[in-house]
Amino acid sequence: MTTLIAFIVAIAILVVFHELGHYVVARLCDVKVLKFSIGFGNALYTKRFSNSETEWVISAIPLGGYVKMLDENEGEVAAHELPRAFNRKPVWQRMAIVVAGPIANLLLAVVLYFMLFIHGVPGLKPVLGEIVPNSPAAVAGLQSKQTIVSINGQPTPSWQEIRWILLDLVLQQKAANVELLDVQGERSFRVLEMSSLKAADLDGDFMQKLGLQPFQPPIYPVIGKLVEGGVAQRAGLQVNDRVLLADGQKVPLWDDWVNAVRSHPGKPLDIEIERAGAVLKLSLTPEVIVEGGKTIGRIGAAAFIDKTAFEAMLTQVSYPPLAALQEALRKTWETAIVSLKMMGKMVEGEVSLKNLSGPITIADYAGQSAQLGAGAYISFLALISISLGVLNLLPIPLLDGGHLLYYSVELVKGSPVSESLWEAGQKVGIALLVTMMAFALYNDISRLILG
Repeated sequence: MTTLIAFIVAIAILVVFHELGHYVVARLCDVKVLKFSIGFGNALYTKRFSNSETEWVISAIPLGGYVKMLDENEGEVAAHELPRAFNRKPVWQRMAIVVAGPIANLLLAVVLYFMLFIHGVPGLKPVLGEIVPNSPAAVAGLQSKQTIVSINGQPTPSWQEIRWILLDLVLQQKAANVELLDVQGERSFRVLEMSSLKAADLDGDFMQKLGLQPFQPPIYPVIGKLVEGGVAQRAGLQVNDRVLLADGQKVPLWDDWVNAVRSHPGKPLDIEIERAGAVLKLSLTPEVIVEGGKTIGRIGAAAFIDKTAFEAMLTQVSYPPLAALQEALRKTWETAIVSLKMMGKMVEGEVSLKNLSGPITIADYAGQSAQLGAGAYISFLALISISLGVLNLLPIPLLDGGHLLYYSVELVKGSPVSESLWEAGQKVGIALLVTMMAFALYNDISRLILG
């Protein structure tokens, strides 16, 4: 229910702002607006305010919306209303009305980011975890527990900012000049080469391929929770027990303990634990389960997590009003540019179409971000609003960008494009959009099935 409500609210906000952009500029250009609809299909609710010429509608399918304007191409127009018809307006006014929708989405993102940067954006501190051996990060000389201060002169107050900057650099195949601060406070500079990564590597976790991961406080092999009636509880393990040895091998971290258990499905495992200062010996046999096509062991125990240590790795990024506005404009611009570059790489075949997401994935992200809190949900709205604005500016017939393309041709040649060319473009646009949506839905379903 949370996912459904969060998705509907997100779509409603994004569509309202998009269509309001068209509506407001149309009114400024004295174009008569006949209908303002949120959604498509059958009307669920209709309202016409007093002294208003516009019918306001909420329709059944909440996956978009439209503004219907007086237009001779849409039907007969009375002679006295011809000056207010969309098609009779100068081409520059028609272009302004069309581009206003995507611009409204981009402006909405600026406003949302501004609110976030004023209030504070939660994030992970830009501290490096273990560097993957033989990776570009290892070759560059980056080390665990170093803090990334800036990349190519751009400050990196959080791990999320690092991801965005490096994503853009991978797409451009440019090196990253990384400014670092070690635990002693000494500053150093390293060059992280991106040449080993290609756009196709963005299909997975490209940060891992660079050898980078955020620092996480160590999780020690201390029992924090037991499954009632599970193997661990039946063997005599208790909460706060610390595992010292497993099958004669030292167990310094929880991951080592997990690996020992997983490697003993259905086999006895002798362990030593520390409980209240005393060392005890126990034996247990992990139950056999199949996970991802592999047979592993499981005992029904979870680690004790030191919340204080993990909370210390969180940060709150905020700015004074003027700086917040500058950051909001920068963030919106950079996100839009990266989105365009990703789309370009998809067209070139360098980035997989698996990166396309449809309504199911968007709804899932809406629900997840809503559960994380208002800040995460607003950030999600800003990102989707930018994506919607950029998508609509693409020169594809049926989209706002396609209309802009036609009007640009008209501006150059001095007359509208032919009706046959317009109709051919509409057919191409429908084919492209249906194909794109089919890929997006296929990806959504694949993610649901394959996780």
